[in-house]
Amino acid sequence: MGGVKMVFGLLTFVTVGMIIGALLQLAFLRRLEESSGSKFPLNRRINEAQMEGYIQLPKGLSFWENDEDARVLRIGFVKPEIVNWSPRIILFHNFLSAEECDYLRAIAQPRLQVSTVVDTKTGKGIKSEVRTSSGMFLNSEERKYPMIQAIEKRIAVFSQVPAENGELIQVLRYEKSQFYKPHHDYFSDAFNIKRGGQRIATMLMYLSDNVVGGETYFPSAGNGECSCGGKMMKGLCVKPGKGDAVLFWSMGLDGSTDPNSIHGGCEVLDGEKWSATKWMRQRTSY
Repeated sequence: MGGVKMVFGLLTFVTVGMIIGALLQLAFLRRLEESSGSKFPLNRRINEAQMEGYIQLPKGLSFWENDEDARVLRIGFVKPEIVNWSPRIILFHNFLSAEECDYLRAIAQPRLQVSTVVDTKTGKGIKSEVRTSSGMFLNSEERKYPMIQAIEKRIAVFSQVPAENGELIQVLRYEKSQFYKPHHDYFSDAFNIKRGGQRIATMLMYLSDNVVGGETYFPSAGNGECSCGGKMMKGLCVKPGKGDAVLFWSMGLDGSTDPNSIHGGCEVLDGEKWSATKWMRQRTSY
């Protein structure tokens, strides 16, 4: 009889302990949820009034409504999709808001010039038949604008590459019949890696809709075929969609350049394709 009482007492003790533990865990989760708005401070605080109107949160995320980082990172909007492992390609749906896309286009429009490629001997841009678009680079002052800072912060977090390792954003426009032949973003010469080291990754952001053709083409990715400027090609193609962004890596996990990261811009058949490119390097590049 005494043994039965002892077992019953132990079971009661364990049950009460489990209940108390569960209540403590619920209390902890509640505190964590309530404090989530202050757990992730920005490196550079962005005035909320300046952000209002172009960075918002979807319904159902009200506990982040006062979290500036959640607004900057577009928590609840950005949807990552792993497209390919070798080379590593990730598609981020809704990476930019429509307002951010239009803002970048508005800055670029008056300053567009014929696009160039990097000269391996001088590091300067030179005209080439492999690239027929027009474009411009944001300057260091524009990089300080609140909306540009928000985009830079988002790129750094989703790529896990520090913002200071990134080159200035380049905005490009491809009109009908324009293209960019397959190429590598990494450098094959010593001159261009003197400042900032090798290019390790690229974030390519699409700024316009209603484009026919203009896909981003990876000849060495995937095992099938895809439509590139209306032609069926071996490889993998990503169709441009306003606000979407493609992150791909020019270096493998072993730290060596990845020849499979070769890519190009397919011919635009109708409309205009606008994009913004952010190249990221091994070290601080500015």
